[in-house]
Amino acid sequence: MKITWLGQAGLLFETDSHTVMIDPYLSDSVGVQNPKCRRRVPVAPFVWDIKPDIMIFTHNHLDHYDPETVSHFLTAETEITVLAPVSVWNEVRKIGGANNYVCFNRCTEWTENHLRFTAVPAEHSDPDAIGVVIDDLHDGKTYYITGDTLYNKKIFPYLPEHIDAVFLPINGVGNNMNMTDAARFAHAIGAKHAVPLHWGLFDGLNGADFPFENRIVPEFFREIKLP
Repeated sequence: MKITWLGQAGLLFETDSHTVMIDPYLSDSVGVQNPKCRRRVPVAPFVWDIKPDIMIFTHNHLDHYDPETVSHFLTAETEITVLAPVSVWNEVRKIGGANNYVCFNRCTEWTENHLRFTAVPAEHSDPDAIGVVIDDLHDGKTYYITGDTLYNKKIFPYLPEHIDAVFLPINGVGNNMNMTDAARFAHAIGAKHAVPLHWGLFDGLNGADFPFENRIVPEFFREIKLP
């Protein structure tokens, strides 16, 4: 499994058979609405050539479900599996076409080839927000993308016992965990490794300051190399 950080909370998971894009934010839509959140890092050109088989959106906020970004990858002519909670599903399915729009609410599972996706709760200002657990049924690895969330113990019962890597926000604003709580969260769920997200695009935060022993600090548009 090759995993690439697309900036903010965006991730790209690639196997021999499937390309999975999660929460891509590649425009400056947020900055147009709020100049304090202008994009600080340009998009790497290779990203525009990606042809996703599966797109996942965790909630209906502009830096996670951005119509300007989505319109580049998802059109009425594509045939993409779209997994989205109802808050996004109601919007994204208006694109129509041959795409498969799956209402991916909490506790829903979707298996495609050797990848199994499970929607789990998130504690965020979008009441339909989800996190996503990805099980690679070939190599036995389990990845957990929290989506935007605060630390909430009610999430824990929905998570698997074994998590190879968790990808979680650390910016501490907008109803997200700060670095301290994100580290506590990663410890509480027993994650072997933690990858801090949601930093550096709008702010001056540094993921290297994330206080988790087995952290893996991502670089914009580069592969995240897990042990």
